[in-house]
Amino acid sequence: MGIPENAAEIYRRVSEALKRSPTPAREVKLIAVSKTFPAELVAAAMEAGLYRFGENRVQEITAKYEALGMRNFVAGHDGKKVPVEWHFIGHLQTNKIKKLLAVPTRYIHSVDRLEVAIELDRQLQKRGESREILIEVNTSGEESKSGTEPEKAAQLVREVARFGTLKVRGLMTIGKLTEDSRITRECFSNLRNLSERIKDDRIDGVEMGELSMGMSGDFEIAVEEGATMIRVGTAIFGERPSRA
Repeated sequence: MGIPENAAEIYRRVSEALKRSPTPAREVKLIAVSKTFPAELVAAAMEAGLYRFGENRVQEITAKYEALGMRNFVAGHDGKKVPVEWHFIGHLQTNKIKKLLAVPTRYIHSVDRLEVAIELDRQLQKRGESREILIEVNTSGEESKSGTEPEKAAQLVREVARFGTLKVRGLMTIGKLTEDSRITRECFSNLRNLSERIKDDRIDGVEMGELSMGMSGDFEIAVEEGATMIRVGTAIFGERPSRA
């Protein structure tokens, strides 16, 4: 199947997963993760009606934005004209933040420590801009994954909320890579529960409206557990090309 058929199948699976969810009445935003894929395939995805694109590396999001940035609007899967959105979803190094902000990212999903927030605020103040962000939480406990520890997430949200340039809109996580769906589900349900607890804290300027969780292999579980954003790459574009 090609990109249009792949995208249609994902939308179908999301719709079915929503029916199994305790909270079916919500939008689930499909973010096409174009990591390692060329700009030409991103353009093909735009032709197929996709308009939210996620990148893990600053050099890739800047290169693809420069190649495709003139395409500010596309016809969405429902035929309506919609603005293209760029999402940064990877580990963010402070020395790459200035370059990242040259791209008008809709969301930065991966704020996981205070030093990143401090540098984002410093650079955004220079630009006279703000950004919507998510706090990344390591729900799997794996040392190889980024993200603040769950027990430290609420405090990080409070600290980040002090910066007027940063609009905290929710949480992000990566589920544990395992064939045991119960473990994966626990990662996602833990993020949802954490989001609800932070929401109950009523921190000024903070909204817990977004849960970014779920990728090609586990997005249906994530949707069942409350995801509002899923980050899907290979299920849309196919197997990733190997890096040189």
